Parts: sequence; structure tokens; C-alpha cells
Amino acid sequence: MSPELKTNSSLGHKPTERWEFDGSVTEVFEDMLSRSIPQLDAMRDLVLQIGTRFVQPGTDIVDLGCARGDAMAQFLQNHRETNRFVGIEVSQPMLAVARNRFEALIESGTVDIREDDLRLIYPDVRASLTLCILTLQFVPLEYRLRVLEDAFKRTVPGGAFVLVEKILGADAQMNTLLVDLYYRHKRAMGYTQEEIDRKRLSLEGVLVPVTASWNEDLLRRAGFSRIECFWRVLNFCGWIATT
Repeated sequence: MSPELKTNSSLGHKPTERWEFDGSVTEVFEDMLSRSIPQLDAMRDLVLQIGTRFVQPGTDIVDLGCARGDAMAQFLQNHRETNRFVGIEVSQPMLAVARNRFEALIESGTVDIREDDLRLIYPDVRASLTLCILTLQFVPLEYRLRVLEDAFKRTVPGGAFVLVEKILGADAQMNTLLVDLYYRHKRAMGYTQEEIDRKRLSLEGVLVPVTASWNEDLLRRAGFSRIECFWRVLNFCGWIATT
């Protein structure tokens, strides 16, 4: 089993500049997710249960935007003897934590944590399962289809792609409703209105969500033939897409 990481509180985190996954975010990242993503544990459990159905021995399990490695850690418990794990990350602080966390498994060749910019390069893998958990929303719009096409091309027959994203409502009125409820959730989780506003302003132009239907269309255009939403809470949604 992969080692657990210490969780520091994200309360009081007030970014003043354009959002970056820097050291200050990395230190509080797990707590930030737990306070910011409604039903985070339920989503992660579903990703594990559904993703496991598609894992094939001798293939790669890929995590695009692996951050500190929490998603990979779940699958390592049952598949470390039969599969290789490839994590992709561009944040230097996140890379350092993930590489330290999986140091022994990296040395044995089970895990590979790569510093790859998906806008420029995609790993040469044979994936039966690719995870893209709250990552595509940070990729500029003009690159998203190509990233998904690259993932499709490197997915073995019978493999799957798991996408979890923050999304826009279907229209302006519905989006306003979802956002209002989401901010209410964040206040209930301990964040002040100032903290919420600072993060929202910092993320403008960095995290760019699209509608659920847009994400589904991108998956189809990339080549995935079966697409199913398996989890949705407010303005967050998860899909399983298969070849």
C-alpha cells in the first residue's frame, strides 16, 4: 500500500495572483479538495470500482494530472503486481511529493511519474485505464480534443477513459443556480466569502469549464464509442468512456 500523506488545512488560503499549483497549494491540496468537491469520497470510490472493471494485466494505468498521486494510490493496492503506473504532472511541487511518495515503486519500475506538458507530448503507453480527474479543465480549450484523441489512440481494445470535470450549467440561469449552491457548500465547509472570491478570481482563465454535453461531444469526436455519466453533484460530473 502506498504511504498516506499528511493533510494540512486549506482554511485561510487566499491567492492574490493568477492560480498556480505551487508549494502553498500542494501542502493543503487534499484538504482543499475535500472542502471544495461535494461528495469527493463517493466520486473516488466510484472511479476505483468502475475503473477496476477495465484494468487488464500487462497494460498501463495512466493518470493525467496525477498531482500528489492519490488516484493512483487506490489502484496500486490491487494492481501493483500486474500493471505499470504512469503519472503525468507539470507542477514541480506536486511532482516532488508524488516522486517521494512512490520512491520505492519508481525504483522497481512499477511507477513512472513524468513531467510532461499534455499540450506538447503524450506518453507512449498501452493503457487499459486512463484517469483524467479534474485535469482537462486546466488544459486550454484548443488542446482538449487532441489530448483526448491521443488518449484514445493509446488505449488498448476493451480499455476505458475516466473523465471527471467541473462543468457549466446548460444555460445561464441553470449555471447561476449551480454556482450559488456550490458556493453555499463551500461556506458550509468553512471557507469565508473572501476566500471563495479570491480563489474564483485567481482561477479565471486558468480553470475553464464547459458544459456536460460539450465534454461528451469531445469524447465522441476523440473516438470513444460508449460514454456514460456515472457521478454528478451540482457542477461536477464524471464519465466512463470506452473503446
